[in-house]
Amino acid sequence: MRHSLIDRKTKETDISVELNLDGEGKFEIDSDLKFFKHMLEQLAYHSKFDLKITAKSLDCDSHHLVEDVGLALGSALYNALSDKKGINRYGQFILPMDEALVMSVVDISGRAFSKVDVNISEENVSDFPVVLLSHFFHSFSQNSKITIHIKQLDGKDPHHIIEAVFKSFARSLKQAVSVGNSEEIPSTKGVL
Repeated sequence: MRHSLIDRKTKETDISVELNLDGEGKFEIDSDLKFFKHMLEQLAYHSKFDLKITAKSLDCDSHHLVEDVGLALGSALYNALSDKKGINRYGQFILPMDEALVMSVVDISGRAFSKVDVNISEENVSDFPVVLLSHFFHSFSQNSKITIHIKQLDGKDPHHIIEAVFKSFARSLKQAVSVGNSEEIPSTKGVL
């Protein structure tokens, strides 16, 4: 079973993440940020990962909370993938949500990189500071050691754009971690 449990406690946050890559999309998310909680639920449901997250802010700073959830979730993915034998490695998905259209592409490469190209002029969506969107994916990529490209192709409603980001990312990630018929590591180097 590709499963991982990560606890991350700092002076700023107290985070617990339990991740099962071969789940059914079941989730239990407890976060002080309601919109972020909703996005993490979308991530679990659309990836079909079973995901439990408890995310408590100890300093009332949403920046630290989103960053540390990204780091902990990235570590959980890295650990759950183990030796990466037989995974597809690459995943891509273009997702529409009303007027919004977002493309996500991932490579489980062993190299951390993220680029989130969205055009949102609002500072906040509900209780979520928009600047933290790209920061979450940067933190996630750092500890999961994967390459992430997310690009908004269309859209005006910031809620729809961000939700399309999380849903398209979830579906591309599910494709990348899926195991095929091979037991090989998908790289000519023999390592990811």
